[in-house]
Amino acid sequence: MTKMSATLRRLSLVLAFIAVTGLAGCGGKKAKDDESSIPNAVGADTNGDTGDSDSGKAGGLQTVHYPYDSFNLDGNAKDALKANASILKSKSSYKIQIEGHCDRHGGIQYNIALGEKRANAAKKFLEDLGVPSERVTTVSFGKERPLDPAETEAADSKNRRANFVVTSK
Repeated sequence: MTKMSATLRRLSLVLAFIAVTGLAGCGGKKAKDDESSIPNAVGADTNGDTGDSDSGKAGGLQTVHYPYDSFNLDGNAKDALKANASILKSKSSYKIQIEGHCDRHGGIQYNIALGEKRANAAKKFLEDLGVPSERVTTVSFGKERPLDPAETEAADSKNRRANFVVTSK
């Protein structure tokens, strides 16, 4: 066997290996809404009642909604936060992360800032009700993680929120 044919043979084996391994990874289309591809809050335990308020798996904690282009807490938001504070006081080992979210309107940077203000407004209200600040972290996802991807006012209303994630019990 000549050097040239040996090199061609190795090259064809390498290409065949790449083709086979590449195709193995493409076994099927991944669903856009595949929850496993969405990272959880840092340290989040997704078992039992440690989850998020959007899914209803956060030990009774409720998602808070905001008016358009605002981080002000209305009466409904304050009522939900009072209920959340009561839960957090009764479950003193819980640590949470508050995720600030926005609707589809506005630029990325603007919505990241608005989402941060929403999460921090919820955190401050909880602190004012006696929840220790070291048990609460915040993060903003802006408009990057809509709860409802539809481009309607109803969807926008759902997406303007602070989601509560139990990160540890």
